[in-house]
Amino acid sequence: MSILKKIINNKKIEIIKNKKKFSINKLVKKNYSKSLFKRKIKYFIKNNKIALITEIKKASPSKGIIKKKFNPLKLAISLNNSGACCLSVLTDKKFFKGNINYIKTIKKKINIPILAKDFFVDPYQVYQAKYYGADCILILLNSVTYSIAKDLYNTAMKCGLDVITEVHNEDEMKIALKFKNNIIGINNRNLNNFKVDINNTIRIYNKFNLKNRIVISESGFNSKKQINLISSKSNIRTFLIGESLMKSSNIAVKIRKFL
Repeated sequence: MSILKKIINNKKIEIIKNKKKFSINKLVKKNYSKSLFKRKIKYFIKNNKIALITEIKKASPSKGIIKKKFNPLKLAISLNNSGACCLSVLTDKKFFKGNINYIKTIKKKINIPILAKDFFVDPYQVYQAKYYGADCILILLNSVTYSIAKDLYNTAMKCGLDVITEVHNEDEMKIALKFKNNIIGINNRNLNNFKVDINNTIRIYNKFNLKNRIVISESGFNSKKQINLISSKSNIRTFLIGESLMKSSNIAVKIRKFL
């Protein structure tokens, strides 16, 4: 069984337990405010600025512990003060050592749009993400059917959340384009072998008419040179960067180098 299947199976069990502890009726509200996640990215792009979505991640299944001295609030403050456009917060407990409470903690101190980065397979999670203060969710098209993706997307729209539909290949991009108000994330990481190739973004982007869509290039960034390469070969100005920042001894300096 692949690591992705293990994560999804565990996620389904986790959701069943969460529903028993905290019913969906306690999560759902009548009125929802509109997220500023997409609007913040558009603002950066309009002002000719690179929009960095910086990821707060303690661990991963392939790399183990990435950040030993892990304080999500301190990291969020440092990333925000250093010019991050938005934050991506890993909330999966078992495989990434995350927690959805991190979003709530950060939101109390910092007014910055936050992506709840998890493996969404049930609308319950969407209501939960909004309840804890998230501004955006990510739908991994590799891990759900089109029907489930639609349910997740429609629930997010109802909650006022923005949505990133993440793709890894051309077939998934065809599905992502069926959603009209989404942000499209192109991941450079191969989920089968976890190898990273930033040319994946360039190849997929140039096969589709994406000039009027907000597109994020995700994974594998270690230098401004890589960002410049993708920017020169596409119209992309938004990048999701996590691991290289978390490994850095000086996040502020590392972000300035990217910008």
